[in-house]
Amino acid sequence: MSGHKFVNTGVPGAYQYLPLNDPPIGLAYPSSIYPQNATMPELFKPLTIRGVTFHNRAFVSPMCQYSSDKGHATDWHFVHIGVGFSAHCFGTGFATRGLGAICMEATAVIPEGRISPQDAGLWDDSQIAPLKRIVDFAHAQGAVIGVQLAHAGRKSSTMAPWVHSDMAHTRIAPNYIALLEDGGWADRVAAPSPIPFSDVYPTPYELPEAEIKQIEQAFLDAVERCKKIGYDFIEIHGAHGYLQHEFMSPLSNLRTDQYGGSFENRVRFSLSVVQKVRAAWPKPFFYRISATDWAEGPERDAATGEWKQWGLEQSTLFVGELKQLGVDLVDVSTGGNWLKQKIPVAPGYQVPFAAAIKKAHPDMLVGTVGMITDAEQAEMYLRNGQADVVFLARELIRNPHWAMQAAQKLGVAVKPANQYERGWATTHHERGAEQGSGKEHLDQKPANT
Repeated sequence: MSGHKFVNTGVPGAYQYLPLNDPPIGLAYPSSIYPQNATMPELFKPLTIRGVTFHNRAFVSPMCQYSSDKGHATDWHFVHIGVGFSAHCFGTGFATRGLGAICMEATAVIPEGRISPQDAGLWDDSQIAPLKRIVDFAHAQGAVIGVQLAHAGRKSSTMAPWVHSDMAHTRIAPNYIALLEDGGWADRVAAPSPIPFSDVYPTPYELPEAEIKQIEQAFLDAVERCKKIGYDFIEIHGAHGYLQHEFMSPLSNLRTDQYGGSFENRVRFSLSVVQKVRAAWPKPFFYRISATDWAEGPERDAATGEWKQWGLEQSTLFVGELKQLGVDLVDVSTGGNWLKQKIPVAPGYQVPFAAAIKKAHPDMLVGTVGMITDAEQAEMYLRNGQADVVFLARELIRNPHWAMQAAQKLGVAVKPANQYERGWATTHHERGAEQGSGKEHLDQKPANT
């Protein structure tokens, strides 16, 4: 053994010493090390898009935190996305938990595109540094991390949800509107048509064509900042009743110019943004849609052929356009644009929409989302070809270790963070080994052993 040097290797080129995880966190070990991995569940098969490898198919959905400072990420975001622990607080720390990808929250391309005054933004170069800190840490853990670029449209300048009404019902504001004294811009809320989402939301003005072009440029400017930050992928938010969805749906778009009326006109703005972003962004590019407005009645009038609301038929056509423009993955959600939406909420209630789009476009990568909580449930959707990846949000808030626990349930040996290995291994104490010394024999086995 003389002459050998055994070191706790650090991540090459990292901004500080951080232990190197080799293989990366969340990647299944080869079967030569753990034979049970010879037959790999779909959930833990890697996925490579444009040279970026996602270690598994469990992705973190964008989750608004309403915790930004004039659009700038704060230490809350660093803990939420990155580390999980700090001297002062505890968070989810997705970058160290073995998830296939992390998509950071809806990030506005202009100040007036934020949902609330405390929402994330990427309209100014000063917003680059705090985001780069998060991304650099995630990369040091081997995580794949991206961001969702957005404009909230008529649902902007609103209060953080707990300000209007928290779980204890102790904060009941009279409406959702963030006024000037709240840091809002209720008099500058923009939409395709001057129709408020509800009577407790701001009344928007109709975007003139010149401002539509300015917003398109703002998306491009944000993409350039994404390059400096080092994101691995970008997702454009075209769902949940925000600006791009508002343009697409005949319920919220009553325009008579080139951006309204026909299907081709209503998707014009979104497709123009996509085309420009794809030309500027060489890495993986996702797009989130709401596949239906969940409004009453048919999507299209059978007698006149007039589109009445946004639904699966138009979504399928739209995804075909996205595919032609080079979008790599469509993230299929639903709803958010119609106040009176009636949603049959149940586990996997949105999966049929993803499945229908995947069937219509088998060569398009499709993600599904919505009340996916169980490993076997997620595996079934992937195994049945209903989707290629699963996005999780609330379940990850409850259990940020979901991916590692899913691996145990499905009988897969997956690499945990070096510092957490003992928590995910079956421990056999060697005679004389000190409990907690780190010198125990570690062995991962399927959950049923």
